[in-house]
Amino acid sequence: MPSPLSADRPAPQPGGQLAVDTLIQNARRLRGDLDAIRQDAARTDEDDALLRWQRALCDLAERHLDDLGTRLGQLRDGITSDGVTAPAPAPRAQAPARPEPGAASGLAGSAEWNLLTDDVSWSPELYAVFGRDPAAGPLSLDELPSVLIPEDQPVLTAMVTGCLIDGKPLDGEFRVRRPDGRMSTLHMTGEPVLDADGCTASMWAVLRDVSALRDGQRQVAESRDSLTRRDHIARTERRMAVELHETVLPPWRGSLRLPGRGPGVLDVAAHYLPPRSGDLAGGDWYDALALPDGGTLLSVGDLAGRGIPATSGMAMMLGALRGMAVAGIEPAALMGHLNHLLGSTMPPALGSALCCRYDPATGVLSWAQAGHPAPLLFRAGEGHPLTPPDGVLLGAATGVRYEQENVTLLPGDLLVLHTDGLTRGSDRGASERLLALAPRLAEADSARECVRTVVAACGGTGRPDDACVLVARVGA
Repeated sequence: MPSPLSADRPAPQPGGQLAVDTLIQNARRLRGDLDAIRQDAARTDEDDALLRWQRALCDLAERHLDDLGTRLGQLRDGITSDGVTAPAPAPRAQAPARPEPGAASGLAGSAEWNLLTDDVSWSPELYAVFGRDPAAGPLSLDELPSVLIPEDQPVLTAMVTGCLIDGKPLDGEFRVRRPDGRMSTLHMTGEPVLDADGCTASMWAVLRDVSALRDGQRQVAESRDSLTRRDHIARTERRMAVELHETVLPPWRGSLRLPGRGPGVLDVAAHYLPPRSGDLAGGDWYDALALPDGGTLLSVGDLAGRGIPATSGMAMMLGALRGMAVAGIEPAALMGHLNHLLGSTMPPALGSALCCRYDPATGVLSWAQAGHPAPLLFRAGEGHPLTPPDGVLLGAATGVRYEQENVTLLPGDLLVLHTDGLTRGSDRGASERLLALAPRLAEADSARECVRTVVAACGGTGRPDDACVLVARVGA
C-alpha cells in the first residue's frame, strides 16, 4: 500500500494579529475546497487502496476543520454554552510544552488486514503512531487489543465485530499504551473490503493519534468549568456583600424622622448608590442617629476594598461609631478610637470618615474628619465647603490626634455629607459639581427632595465605585 503523507504540518504564523473573523472565513473556504476534493475521490475506484487512503484523509481533515470552526466561533463570541460571560483579559498562561521530537501526536497511518490470507499491511507512519519498531512487524487483529488499556478493549472488539460481520464502517477511539510507557489516544476509521461475492475479504483502516487534540479539548472543558465555578463564586460574593451592606446600613431608608418640631430640628435624608452592574459593593456607609442627650449623629465614611471584606469591616466600624456616639464621646476623640480599631485589625485596613454631632438646642455642629471630603454648607442659595480640621486616613498611622471644629447652623441651612465616589470621574472638581446645585437645593421642599436632586445630577449609571450622600436640613 502506498505510504501516505503526514497529516499535520504547522501553519506559518501570520505577521501580526489576524482578525478572528478572517480566520473563520479562511476555515470555511478550506472546508469548501475539501468538499470538492472529497467528491472527486468518491467517484473513483473503491478497490484502489491509495484512493481509499485519500478519502480517509478527507474525513480526518473535515473533522478538524469543523472543530477549528467551532473553536474560532467560541473565541469570537465568548464561552456562552454554560451561561458564562467571557472574562476580562487575564495574564497569558504559559503555553503547553511542544511534543518531544519523534512524538506521534497528530500522525496518521493506514492498515489493511486480509481475512483470506491473514496478511497484514501497515504504512510506515502507523508504526510511529503505535511507537512500534518496524522490525517487529505489524499487529494482527488478534494481537491489536493487547496494546490497548483494558477498559478500552471492548470498544475495539465491538468496532471490529461490527465491521467484519455486519459490514459497518469503523469510527471510534481508544487508548493504547506505547512501548515507552506513554499513553496515546487513537481515532480509527475504516470499512470492510468486499470480494466479488459480497463477502468481507479484508478490513482497512486509518488510525490517527489525536492525543494532542483531546488534551486541548479537555483543557478547554476544564477551563470552561473553572470559569463557571468562578462566575458562580463571584455572583455569590456579590449577593452576600449586597445583603450584608443592606443589613448594616441604618434601618431607615430615604428620610429619618427625628423627635421634636420647630426651629433647629433636623430633616435628614440619605441614599446609597451601588457600583455599576457586576462590580462588588464597597465599604461606603451613611448614618444618622438620635442620641440620648437630644443631639443627632451624622456620619458618612468609606472603608477601602470591595466585597465581603469591605462590607464586614464597614459593619464593625459603623457599630463602633454608633456605640461611642451614644456613650457621648465627641467626634475628634471618636475618630481617634476608630483609627486605633482599624489599625489593629488583621490585616490592617484604611478608611475615611466624617463624624458630626449636632445640638438642636444651640444649633452648634461639632465635627471631625479622617481624610474625608468636608461637609458642604448651603445657605441663602449659595454653598461652600466647611474648613476641615486636621485628620489623616483611618488606619494610616498610630497615635494620631484628630482635631475638631464647631460651626453654628441657622434655620434653613442645608448640610450635604458625601463619600468621594459620588463625584469620582467627574470632569469638574469634587465639590464644585455639588456646589453648582445650590439654586436647585434652595427651592427643594425637603431633605428627601434634595437627595433626589443630588442623585439625579451625580448618580448616573456606569459608576465605577459605590457612594453615599446624606442631606440634613435645619428646620426654620
